[in-house]
Amino acid sequence: MKVLIMNPILYTSETDEIPKVKSIKDTMIYTLCRGFLKNGDTPVLLAADCYRPTKQEVYDFEIIWMPCKWKKLFKPRCLPLLWGAAKYLREHKREFDYIISSEVFSMLTLTGVLFAGEKLMIWHELGAHNNMLHKLPSILWYNLVARSFMRKIPVIPRSSRAETFIQKYCNCVKPMKIDHGVDLEKIACRREKDDYFVVVSQLIERKHIDEIIDRFLAFRSRGAENYRLFIVGDGNLREKLEQQVREADAEAYVQFSGKLGHDKLVPILNRARALLVNTTKDNSMVSIVESIAAGTPVVTTTVPFNADYIRQASLGIVKDGWGVEELRQICDRNEQYVNNCILYREKLSNCYCAKAFNEVGRALG
Repeated sequence: MKVLIMNPILYTSETDEIPKVKSIKDTMIYTLCRGFLKNGDTPVLLAADCYRPTKQEVYDFEIIWMPCKWKKLFKPRCLPLLWGAAKYLREHKREFDYIISSEVFSMLTLTGVLFAGEKLMIWHELGAHNNMLHKLPSILWYNLVARSFMRKIPVIPRSSRAETFIQKYCNCVKPMKIDHGVDLEKIACRREKDDYFVVVSQLIERKHIDEIIDRFLAFRSRGAENYRLFIVGDGNLREKLEQQVREADAEAYVQFSGKLGHDKLVPILNRARALLVNTTKDNSMVSIVESIAAGTPVVTTTVPFNADYIRQASLGIVKDGWGVEELRQICDRNEQYVNNCILYREKLSNCYCAKAFNEVGRALG
């Protein structure tokens, strides 16, 4: 099947200044497109050109880059307006078996509804109203635009929380849930673990990495002196966090690596006892999906939407304010949690996700 995937925002930006990256090949949506490709389908990705990488790349499938218009009103980091999308859909929609658009609250999704509604499905992640301008645009959008224009459009939630939220506004929410898939060819799983934990995260305020460091040091001081902590990622708090580690005289066993590609990340991730997450604001987290696929359980707050199936399938520990006891438990029962992750791994495959989309797409055809 030939599938158009409209996902203008390729990665998260904390500010209106979109950070430039050298490659987009590790992004969630690129991975999903490769799942279609491996299944024998033909994906085409439509994305905002402000997310185009600085390095010239050769891609496995076609990517259509479109410029953003009126950026002060339609901010590219959260609500981009792609110039040329309507014309493209009018001229090319018949070439595709179906079209996936990311998010109900999206100018590109509305464009898809207006110009290719008979071929469109919406892949929805948000589980609450967008905070922009005190939530007013989001409340108006879901109550007026979604209820008026998207009544008959199939909506596929990415999590249970997204499903609960969007059912209030859309009539055609599918009972299936499709999470962010990962490329299992790139993420080898491993049963044997070493004595360390790993953090894979932006080093920014809402991730509360400073608290993770404090809790790890408390755990280590209580009979776990052989344990280490690897922190993978970068952000505006890196220098402050490194200073925290220096002041604790912990540089020998708390190590910062910066942001890593999958080739270097996976060997660290799949040997860890657990991935540690302490976020206070997130939706579905790709790092959690990749960790489970690597056979590494997760200790997390209840905030990420992934927490629901982590709890249900016993893929780790879900608790707000987790601490020393939870770190001890994840170590004591590590083999059980690892086995559960390996059993669950196939459900997170990008090929599995692509096949699930095709089931809905055939009904549209």
